[in-house]
Amino acid sequence: MFDLKDNVAVVTGASSGLGKQMAEAFAKQGANLAILARRMERLEALKAELEEKYKVKVLPVSCDVTNTEAINSAAEAVEKEFGKVDILLNCAGASKDKGVLEMADDEWDFTIATDLSSVFKMTRAFANIMAKNNYGRIINIASMYGLVGNAEIPTIAYHSSKGGVVNFTRAAAAELATKGITCNAICPGYFETELTKAVLDTEQFQAFANSHVPMKRYGKPGELNAAAIFLASREASYVTGAILPVDGGYTAV
Repeated sequence: MFDLKDNVAVVTGASSGLGKQMAEAFAKQGANLAILARRMERLEALKAELEEKYKVKVLPVSCDVTNTEAINSAAEAVEKEFGKVDILLNCAGASKDKGVLEMADDEWDFTIATDLSSVFKMTRAFANIMAKNNYGRIINIASMYGLVGNAEIPTIAYHSSKGGVVNFTRAAAAELATKGITCNAICPGYFETELTKAVLDTEQFQAFANSHVPMKRYGKPGELNAAAIFLASREASYVTGAILPVDGGYTAV
């Protein structure tokens, strides 16, 4: 089960963090990849690593996921190279973290554009390719903060954008259900990446995890991969519109 050989997977935010981890997870299952991000030098390094290690084909594409023209050009390049798209993983994101009383318009607009509008634009471009073959798997990386509020870190735009991704996923799933395309979302909790490790490894965060996360720890590299592989698989053909928290139990209490 869960063999992705001969599948073509498009992964945004693939130059670092969770996007890079899940791109490797797909390659390990045999998928060919189109890896998208703005930092082309990192994509080229990842291409060399994955092609050598897993013997798959990797196409690096420089793409700003807030730019419609860049997304459409990326979609054309991927279709030209592979002839199809089977899997889309929307992982790119960034945010300005302030509360509702302090957040400026430009900070709000930046976060919504990067974390929500990009998901719509990427889905529109690549689902049109999927529809030609009546097959596709769309996986959106939302957040546990798209399901709940929080009293620790003021980040109103991030909550709003990720909540939007959650219900965008449901709406897209309903619209695409008769076209052989599923659309699901993963809601990660606190995960270790090169950007978060320094904060997560503090006594302050561990005290917070002990009181708020039932597993009393953050997610380790690779612990998100199984959810993505499952939702990307042919076996998950009757799963659509699902919102899957992978958060150590944070949203269960």
